[in-house]
Amino acid sequence: MKCPFCAHGENKVSDSRISKDGDAIRRRRECLGCGKRFTTYEFVEEVLPMVVKKDGRREPFDRTKIRSGIKKACEKRPISTDAIENVVDNIEHACQEFQGKEIPTAVIGEKIMRELQTLDGVAYVRFASVYREFRDVSDFLIELKDLLHTKKDGEGEKSEG
Repeated sequence: MKCPFCAHGENKVSDSRISKDGDAIRRRRECLGCGKRFTTYEFVEEVLPMVVKKDGRREPFDRTKIRSGIKKACEKRPISTDAIENVVDNIEHACQEFQGKEIPTAVIGEKIMRELQTLDGVAYVRFASVYREFRDVSDFLIELKDLLHTKKDGEGEKSEG
């Protein structure tokens, strides 16, 4: 670890503790060259698969892209930021657990749609309209019928149990 002040390569750790959120180890270090102190954080490296786009391009998983798409779908809906972050977390965890080095965008998109379907019907249809590239009103009607049918089935299961 190079000192950020003098670039000396040797330092000593004077204090280590777990960060406030528990996701990292915070270390206070003292440079053996100039004597100045600095802080470093140690994180577990999350292994996420490469995302395979519809056109075959590959790019690293990007949590901000998922958050952005979900936020657009939830715009002007009574959905909290925490609920949106929870959906993003669920998607990221599902991608981490995916068995493979590459994950198609179709898998990610379907997972997002399942999450939004349980969160908010309007957000679900908004996302579906972009994701499934609806061409006209009939595409919307088909999706709405499926959504209503799924909601009815879900209500029937709850009242039976």
